[in-house]
Amino acid sequence: MKASVLRHIFNLWPPFLASGIHVTHMSADWRHARVELRMRPWNRNYVGTHFGGNLFSMTDPFWMILLKESLGGDYFVWDKAGEIEFVKPGQGRVSAEFRVQEDLLDALRQATANGEKHLHWLPVDVIDAQGEVVARVRKQIYVRLKPRARRAGQA
Repeated sequence: MKASVLRHIFNLWPPFLASGIHVTHMSADWRHARVELRMRPWNRNYVGTHFGGNLFSMTDPFWMILLKESLGGDYFVWDKAGEIEFVKPGQGRVSAEFRVQEDLLDALRQATANGEKHLHWLPVDVIDAQGEVVARVRKQIYVRLKPRARRAGQA
């Protein structure tokens, strides 16, 4: 699937649509994504700020998807764990950006070359329109080279 198609699917996906989550960019090479959470009357919490669950949801699938597509079909890539630290109340439009660097991909390939699983923590900040951090999110990603790919590399 093309990144642009997945971006449109995400933007029509009911959980994101109802929460005010909008994917504004997914690069064709799967190395960059930008996601926004827009404040709406129906997605505010009791005190008028963004729900913490929405802040986490807006970051949830992106590290896994970008790494899976960047590494290619020879790898299993799964979300393993996640953490969120709420730094300040989120109001208005907030955003998160994900960038996959080549050195990260090289490190993951090296760590999994023997077929063992590798767990790797990746951070992303949710920031407000003033550039201030609203929340710090960490996702732990499971990566493993598929057995058939390992055998092909040994042949």
